[in-house]
Amino acid sequence: MTQEIFPSWPDVAAQLVNVAAGRTPADTIITGGIWVNVHTRETLPDHDIAIVSGRIAFVGPDASHCRGADTQIIEANGRYMIPGLCDGHMHIESGMLTPAEFARAVIPHGTTSMFTDPHEIANVLGLSGVKMMHDEALMQPINIFTQMPSCAPSAPGMETTGFEISAEDVAEAMKWPGIIGLGEMMNFPGVINADPQMLAEIAATQRAGKTVGGHYASPDLGHAFAAYVAGGPADEHEGTCEADAIARMRQGMRSMIRLGSAWYDVETQITAITEKGLDPRNMILCTDDCHSGTLVNDGHMNRVVRHAIECGCDPLVALQMATINTATHFGLERDIGSITPGRRADVILTSDLKMLPIETVIARGKIVAQDGECLIDCPHFDWPDTARQTVNMGKTLTAEDFHIPAPEGANAVTANVIGVVENQAPTRALKFELPVTEGRVQGTGEVCQIALVERHRATGTVVNAFVSGFGYDGTMAMASTVAHDSHHMIVVGTDSDQMALAANRLREVGGGITIYRDGKELALVKLPIAGLMSDSPATEVAAKADQMMQAMRDCGCILNNAYMQHSLLALVVIPELRISDLGLVDVRTFEFIPLLEPLS
Repeated sequence: MTQEIFPSWPDVAAQLVNVAAGRTPADTIITGGIWVNVHTRETLPDHDIAIVSGRIAFVGPDASHCRGADTQIIEANGRYMIPGLCDGHMHIESGMLTPAEFARAVIPHGTTSMFTDPHEIANVLGLSGVKMMHDEALMQPINIFTQMPSCAPSAPGMETTGFEISAEDVAEAMKWPGIIGLGEMMNFPGVINADPQMLAEIAATQRAGKTVGGHYASPDLGHAFAAYVAGGPADEHEGTCEADAIARMRQGMRSMIRLGSAWYDVETQITAITEKGLDPRNMILCTDDCHSGTLVNDGHMNRVVRHAIECGCDPLVALQMATINTATHFGLERDIGSITPGRRADVILTSDLKMLPIETVIARGKIVAQDGECLIDCPHFDWPDTARQTVNMGKTLTAEDFHIPAPEGANAVTANVIGVVENQAPTRALKFELPVTEGRVQGTGEVCQIALVERHRATGTVVNAFVSGFGYDGTMAMASTVAHDSHHMIVVGTDSDQMALAANRLREVGGGITIYRDGKELALVKLPIAGLMSDSPATEVAAKADQMMQAMRDCGCILNNAYMQHSLLALVVIPELRISDLGLVDVRTFEFIPLLEPLS
C-alpha cells in the first residue's frame, strides 16, 4: 500500500496564485536569506520564500504580503537558501538499508530527491521486489523516484539470476505512479547489436514519455558507442576520464559523474567543465553506490558537491549539477531542482557555499532536519517473509568445495586472475604463476582465492577463481551476499576452511557480510532483506559496517572502501575480468575463459 502521491502543481495552483498575490496567507515563510538561483547562477541577498501546501508560491525581497496570523516564520539569518540536493543515479540497496532507513540517513545531509534503480533486488526477487522498493519509496517525506530495472540478468548467458526482467515487466512498471524511467541499460552489447528485448524495453519507456538510463562500460568511443547512443539511453555514469565525459555530452547524453564510497570519478571528468570550458548543463553529479558507513560518517550528495568544488568547480555550477541539471534531465524541472514558484519547497539553509554545512533541511515545506539530526518519521514497508528468506545454497559447504585441483603432475600453473583497482569499478585481467601443493593450486601473498556460491536456486554450485589486490594475509575469509548484479554469494579468502565457515554463517543468518580469521568471526553485518538490506536504523548498520571495514584492515587490506570492490567482483558488465555462477568472464569479449592455463 502506497501513500497518496504528493499533490501536483495543477492541484494546488489556486492556492499558489492566491498566496503569491497576497490574498491568502502562506503556511510558511523563510525570511532574510541569500537566494541561490540555479536558473541564472546568481546569489541574491535579502530574499524571502513563501510556501503553501508544500510548494513555493513566492520568492522575492519581501514576502510580508503573504504573511498571516498562523504563518510559520523560519529565519534564514543571512544564510544561503539552496535547493534540496538531487542524486541523479544511485542504488538504495548499496547502502545496506531499506528506502526508509536510507532516507533517514541522507535527509540530514540535504538530499531531498533521489533517482533510484533497484536492480539489485530485481535480481533476487524480480518484479515483486521492485514493487516493494517502489512502494516504500512513495511513503517517504522526501522525493524517491524509481527507475524500473532494465537488465536482470545484466548480461544474458553470462550469469544466472534469481529472477529475470522482461520487456513486459518494464511496460507494466511504467504504469506505476513512482516510476520515472528505465534503470541503467547495462546490456550495452545487446543495445549495440539491436537485441529485440533491450530495444523493446527502451521503446516501452519512451512511449511512456520517460527517461532511459545508460551504462556503457567500455573504452571504445567509436562505432560501438555511437550505436549505443542511437539505441536511446539518455545518460551515462561509467565514465572514468575526461574523454568519456566529453564524448557523452557531445552525443547529447548527460554525463553523470560519480563519487560513491569507492568510485572516485569526479576529479578526472569535471575538467571537461573546469578546464575545457564546456557547457555544464549536461553534466550531473551522482553517487551510484554508497554504503551505510559513508552515509552516516561522511555524507551523501553534500559530500559530492563539496568534492566537485575542491576539484576546482565553481560552487554555483556544482550546485546546478546536483539540482536543476538533474531535474531537467528527468523532465521534472517544473517540480524540483530550484527555488522558484510552483516547485516543491525543498530548501537547504547553509552558511557557506564552499564548505556546505547542512544546517537546516526543509522538504515539502517542513523542517525535516536540523544540524545533522533527522526530525521526521520515515515510514517502513511491511517486508514479507518471501523477502527475508533468500539464501538458498542447497547444502552445507566444506573446505573441499573451495579446493582448486591442478592438472595432473603440475608443480605450478598459470592462472587468470581478477585484479582489483582501488577507487574504480573496472578490474584488470592479470596472469600469475601459482604453486601447486598436494594437487591443489594455491594462492600467494599477492593472490588469494575468490569463490561464487550460488544462492538463488539451491544448486550447490561453487565456482572458484583467484583475485589480486586486496592484500589479505594470515588465515582468513570474507563472504557477502551483496554481489552485483546477480547477488549470489562472493567469498574471498586465503584458506578454504575459513571460506566454508564464512559461507555457512551467511546461510545461517539469511544474508549479509561476515569476516573470519583463524576460525573466529571478526565482524557480521546482517542483511536479512533479500540478502542486501537491513531495516535497522542506519546508525546501527553503519556501526556494523565500520566493524567490517576495520576487520578487513586487520586482515591486511589497506584499499579505500575495499568492501565495494568485493561487492562488484561478479559484475559481468564492467571490464575486464569477473566471476559468475557459470565461470570466469572476460568482459572485454563477453566470453568465458579458463581459470588455469599451461605454463608458458
